[in-house]
Amino acid sequence: MALTLWRDARLVTLAGDTGWGLIEHGALLADGDTIAWAGPEAELPAGLAPEAEHRLGGALVTPGLIDGHTHLVYGGDRAREFELRLQGASYEDIARAGGGIRSTVAATRAADEPALFAAALPRARALAADGVTTLEIKSGYGLELEAEARCLRVARRLGAETGLTVRTSFLGLHALPPEHEGRADDYVTAAIGWLPALHAQGLVDAVDAFCETIAFTPAQVERFFAAARTLGLPVKLHAEQLSDQGGAALAARHGALSCDHLEWLSPAGVRAMAAAGSVAMLLPGAFYCLRETKLPPLAALREAGVPVALATDHNPGTSPILSPTLVMNQACTLFRMTPEEALRGFTVNAARALGLAERGRLVAGQRADLAVWDLGHPAELAYWIGRAPCRGTVLGGIAR
Repeated sequence: MALTLWRDARLVTLAGDTGWGLIEHGALLADGDTIAWAGPEAELPAGLAPEAEHRLGGALVTPGLIDGHTHLVYGGDRAREFELRLQGASYEDIARAGGGIRSTVAATRAADEPALFAAALPRARALAADGVTTLEIKSGYGLELEAEARCLRVARRLGAETGLTVRTSFLGLHALPPEHEGRADDYVTAAIGWLPALHAQGLVDAVDAFCETIAFTPAQVERFFAAARTLGLPVKLHAEQLSDQGGAALAARHGALSCDHLEWLSPAGVRAMAAAGSVAMLLPGAFYCLRETKLPPLAALREAGVPVALATDHNPGTSPILSPTLVMNQACTLFRMTPEEALRGFTVNAARALGLAERGRLVAGQRADLAVWDLGHPAELAYWIGRAPCRGTVLGGIAR
């Protein structure tokens, strides 16, 4: 394999369970797409003959960011709903009036595959420009077999076009489509029926659902997850965003990779997640955009040892955000996370939430996904607002 050396860098390795793992005057050696060595430049192994060498001028280098919860592929926008919420309408009011997710479903169904790709590509590139090297993309705006497949194919194509690692989630239980009004159980049966075909086409890495009073009941989600597990697919869940439905405990029983949102998470839900090893995926962008006031139980999650991840939750209705560094600032300002927790939320713990153990740290054996920043200290990633400090990224050992 080809050896590539990056030197004259300040490495934020995140090597231990706590601390930045900061190495001043550091260097990193990649063997193909894998980190072979990282440490102080003065301790570089002797006799190296790298094919390429890059001097970074003292730049800060972190693991590439991992955005583990996005809804990147969709048609249209929901700017009008933004206005309605400012005029006093709630998220639930808009959803029950036929807006919300259903309005995006209509726009997405009306868009062909090239149009969906053309709309989503600038969004993926915007995330990459803010340090993202790995990305999760959910379906859930088609809510019929061909439209869901179309969105998942676009997600796969985005990975091929950008070089980003893209993981897909079939969010079959996102909202009830209009043609199934009053027949939610029938829709769940239909979504379960689509799953084997989507899986056979290589379009699904995980299965997701929205367990909420305006979405699907725990019993319906239970059926959906049972079908996913039969196919060997991992699950994750939009849980306890607007109310406590016991969704986190349900997901934990199925060994969920993550439970996401969690503003209304109960002590029992925290215990269940801790026992199952599920990651708490907090989404401060949606919290901010919906002007929520119920904070997720961060102290309880810390005490229970539940890993906490962060994501943009990019979507057209409740989190039209394309900046992980902005979300880090929101997490610190709104949720009182520390800057270190915020960076770990977009690296080590986000990797766990996607089942990707081979990335998220700058240590030997991990994938050589790096983000290079024009910053002096890693705390600045969460400090600056509106600044674009990412100089570039390295994807699998290849500079972008």
